[in-house]
Amino acid sequence: MNKKEIAELKKQYTPKNCAISRICGCYVNADKEKTVTFAQAFLPLPEEEMYKYFDLLRKSLSGSIGKTLHNMEFPLVKAEAFSQSADEAGSSGMPEMPEDAQSFLLRLRDSSLQDDSLLEEFYDRIISSFDYGEHYLILVIDSTYDVPGRASDELEMEDASDEVYHYLHTCICPVNLSKPALSYDPVAQCFKNRDRDWIVEPPLTGFLFPAFNDRSADIYSLLYYVKNAKEMYASFTDAMLGCASPLSAPAQKDMFAEIIEEALGEECSFETVRNLHEQLHELDQEQKENPDPVYLSRNEVKNLLSLSGASEEQLESFEKCYEEKAGPDLSFAAANVIPERKFEVNTPDVEIRVSPDRPDLVETKIIDGRPCLVIPITDEIHVNGIRVRPDTRTDE
Repeated sequence: MNKKEIAELKKQYTPKNCAISRICGCYVNADKEKTVTFAQAFLPLPEEEMYKYFDLLRKSLSGSIGKTLHNMEFPLVKAEAFSQSADEAGSSGMPEMPEDAQSFLLRLRDSSLQDDSLLEEFYDRIISSFDYGEHYLILVIDSTYDVPGRASDELEMEDASDEVYHYLHTCICPVNLSKPALSYDPVAQCFKNRDRDWIVEPPLTGFLFPAFNDRSADIYSLLYYVKNAKEMYASFTDAMLGCASPLSAPAQKDMFAEIIEEALGEECSFETVRNLHEQLHELDQEQKENPDPVYLSRNEVKNLLSLSGASEEQLESFEKCYEEKAGPDLSFAAANVIPERKFEVNTPDVEIRVSPDRPDLVETKIIDGRPCLVIPITDEIHVNGIRVRPDTRTDE
C-alpha cells in the first residue's frame, strides 16, 4: 500500500463515510486471561463512542511506510511440501494441512465477525503469540468500502464504483490506570482525590487485512502497524500473521551504516560520506511527490556509492558486505536511511547540524598539521541565543 491508499482508507473513519458493520473486542489481563468479550453493531453506537474508536483505528494507519507501517506478504505454500504430506497420508484421501494465517483470516473476514467460535479462536491466537505482560484490548472491525472509480485526471466518480473492498482492521491497545490527580466536586464544592479509571490508550500494534493495493483487495498481503518503530513484536507476526517480522527502522539504519563503513574501510573519507548524503537527499527530493514507498536495493546503493566517489575496490567490498549482512533480497526503505531534517557530524565533544541540502558548508582541511572540520561563518551567528560578530582580525 502507498500513502494515497492509506489516506483514502483513513477518510472512511468518520460518521459521514463510515461503513463499519460490526465491532468486536476482548479485554485481556496481565495473566493472558480473557476478562470480557463483546460483539455488536457499530452504527447504533453513540457518536461520542464512535469518535473514540475512529481515533484508535486512524492511529493504527499513521506514520511512515517502512517505519511504523509495513507492507507484508504471506509466504507461498510450496507445492512439494503439499505433495510430501499427500504421500504421507497414503490412501486416506487429501491430507489435512494445518490452516495457515492467511486462510484463517479469510474465513474470519468472510464470516463478517458473526461466528463466535471463529472470534474466540482469533482472540486465542493473538493472546498466545502477543507477549506484552500488561492489560490490553483487542479490537477488530468488519467494514466495507465501495471503492469509487477514477477518471484519467484522478478525479473520483462516486457513481462508478469499481468494487466493494471488504476488510478487517485489528488494533491491540494497552489498557492502563489513569494517573492519580485531584478533581473538583461541584456538589461538595471542594477538591478531592479523583477515582482512577482503566483507560484504553492508542494501539501498540495492529493490522489491516486484506491489503488495499492498487485500490483493490489483495488477499496475499496485509498492512502491519507498530507504534514504536523499534518494537516489531516478532513472535506476533510470525505466529499470528504467518509473516516474517520486517527489520525495524533503527535496525535498517544501523545495518546500512555498518555496510557502508565496512565497505569503504580505512578510506571511509568525510567527502565520500558527504557525497553519499547528497545523493540520498537528491533522491529523496525527486521522490517527494511519489506516493509509493521508495526502497533501495543492493544495486541502487552500489550505484549511489559509485556516484559518491567510491573506488572499484570499495565497490567490490560493498558487494561482499551487503551479501553477508543483508542477504541478496533485502532492500532498505529510503525513509530509514535518508536523514530528512539534518546533515549531522559528531565527535566525542562536538555536534554539528546542517540543513540537509547544504552539507557543502562543512569540509575538512589540514590546519597547522591537524585535520580540522571547517565551517564558513556569516554575520548571523548566535551563541546561547546571543548574536555575536565574527572576529575578522588576523594574527600578525
